[in-house]
Amino acid sequence: METSASQQQQPAAAKTKNLPWVEKYRPQTLNDLISHQDILSTIQKFISEDRLPHLLLYGPPGTGKTSTILACARQLYKDKEFGSMVLELNASDDRGIDIVRGPILSFASTRTIFKKGFKLVILDEADAMTQDAQNALRRVIEKFTENTRFCLICNYLSKIIPALQSRCTRFRFGPLTPDLMVPRLEHVVEEEKVDISEDGMKALVTLSSGDMRRALNILQSTNMAFGKVTEETVYTCTGHPLKSDIANILDWMLNQDFTTAYRNIMELKTLKGLALHDILTEIHLFVHRVDFPSSVRIHLLTKMADIEYRLSVGTNEKIQLSSLIAAFQVTRDLIVAEA
Repeated sequence: METSASQQQQPAAAKTKNLPWVEKYRPQTLNDLISHQDILSTIQKFISEDRLPHLLLYGPPGTGKTSTILACARQLYKDKEFGSMVLELNASDDRGIDIVRGPILSFASTRTIFKKGFKLVILDEADAMTQDAQNALRRVIEKFTENTRFCLICNYLSKIIPALQSRCTRFRFGPLTPDLMVPRLEHVVEEEKVDISEDGMKALVTLSSGDMRRALNILQSTNMAFGKVTEETVYTCTGHPLKSDIANILDWMLNQDFTTAYRNIMELKTLKGLALHDILTEIHLFVHRVDFPSSVRIHLLTKMADIEYRLSVGTNEKIQLSSLIAAFQVTRDLIVAEA
């Protein structure tokens, strides 16, 4: 018996070992969640008083929306009844009007024998549902409130029709703050024995901009690729320009002639595989910090906004880079003229 038990444990351990860290460290209970304590305490109150309304959770990716509702479901139902009481559909499942009228309707309309309480339908990435499907869902929600609760999860609230919004209690999950992210990342670092420096942790938090999933993915890929997580390896792994590179690019654009600046930036872009869009985003932050005369800054920011728009439409990067350097050279001449 003992050997079979140890054999069973081994595959389970191997299973978690091969999991991506995002899934391996996904919070299992409401107490494991690190952010939005006010929302969690409200939901906890709903559950303890057995008065859970229909929920609509929205906000940017990686902020704990799906984890929250799955933790709620685990708290509400035991493992063996989970399958019969919870229906989870996301954007990868077909969720046209037929699915709302078919599986969702039949799941919501049937009562479970030997179990009092309500069923839970989780519709993840609900903003990907068609207008018709959302309209059909509206009637289903109204009709079967007695024995089913719906939870819609989306990134963009504006893509959910107002009629559905009014039937749900809305909670917004904002991006996570660094002081919430760092302790959780440190926990993962400790568990996985990752070699990480202080500037590496800062770079992780900066680049993920409040998205916990992204932070963990960057951490895992950097650790696998380089074995050591520092500012440089994090930026290299994500293909993001380093601060020193941006400082060099700015220096070339403002102090060198056009041809030299263009040649140097193209060499750096090719060498490090940088995207002009990323360079532009970083330079934008620098422009706000550098002490330009206000008229000059306005002129420069307008030009940069135009270039950013043109890049998003899919224009030639070389031509847009020339345009960016030209904007900075004009700025330089204006500063000299004003001085």
